Amino acid sequence: MKPHWLRRPETIRKLWIVFVAVLAGTVAAEIAIKRHAIFGVDGIFGFSAWYGFAACAAMVIFAKLLGHVLKRPDTYYDS
Repeated sequence: MKPHWLRRPETIRKLWIVFVAVLAGTVAAEIAIKRHAIFGVDGIFGFSAWYGFAACAAMVIFAKLLGHVLKRPDTYYDS
């Protein structure tokens, strides 16, 4: 039986390629588009890409920590 399409190594490789292409596209778009910085830090080149990456990483870390706090012991339903 074939594994789920998201577990196949070739699919994972393709998803990483798409992810890197989208990230490179957002950074490259900053060259072509003149942006107006509202705050001082958002005028830095590539800020949107780094901010998006940091926000995503923070959400993953928060979800992992929340999972450890909320999880039940293995014998929770046995008693």
